[in-house]
Amino acid sequence: RMAARRALKAVLVDLSGTLHIEDSAVPGAQEALKRQATFFDFLAPVTIRFVTNTTKECKRDLLERLTKLGFDIAENEIFTSLTAARNLLEQKQVRPLLLVDDKALPDFTGIATDDPNAVVVGLAPEHFHYEMMNRAFRLILDGAPLIAIHKARYFKRKDGLALGPGPFVAGLEYATDTKATVVGKPEKTFFLEALRGTDCAPEEAVMIGDDCRDDVGGAQNAGMRGILVRTGKYRLADEDKINPAPYLTCENFPEAVEHILERLL
Repeated sequence: RMAARRALKAVLVDLSGTLHIEDSAVPGAQEALKRQATFFDFLAPVTIRFVTNTTKECKRDLLERLTKLGFDIAENEIFTSLTAARNLLEQKQVRPLLLVDDKALPDFTGIATDDPNAVVVGLAPEHFHYEMMNRAFRLILDGAPLIAIHKARYFKRKDGLALGPGPFVAGLEYATDTKATVVGKPEKTFFLEALRGTDCAPEEAVMIGDDCRDDVGGAQNAGMRGILVRTGKYRLADEDKINPAPYLTCENFPEAVEHILERLL
């Protein structure tokens, strides 16, 4: 199967846990990204896309954070699960109850939220209290679709691992006996949407991330190769949690870039 692979045309890179953890860059990540971008510009027509499930901040704030950390990234290179969720809301023409962090709200500007008839769940610690969850529960019982921006179990903060939105989505699914529509990683549609406009087939792309299931497993299910990095939320033996196993496991992002430049071009 590997012999039939075509030349690499796109590299998808996760952000939180792969390039940075909150306001600290992964050591060497800026230089590795610069080296990769320079190499791609001159030697190979390879597109870089940054794909993230983050729902803690809007794309503008995220870009500002990355720029401050010394990453040279353009806004049109970032594809977020918030963008994917917004696209879905526009397609469905629904009015969501938005359980997302207030900092993420700018990405939903112009979406009507009065008299909600849909429930959207992202990472929203300040909204995950009984009254708000009960409001969401009742809306779903009345027929409102449940849309999960993603279902990550946990993510990495400076002070350790922290619950993601997944457990809260699962709670609503359990209580209402419904299934959420998931828009972010690891959904196949998310990865295909991220490649849209790149003139690249999934088998011509590689994904680098710290989440074995959502980043690597999701990408490989979509037909890409997945590189797992042992930073961020990575825990010992994560690579055994998916089948097929990751195409490659590396210590960090710079090592993954090294492999791509030496072996995949």
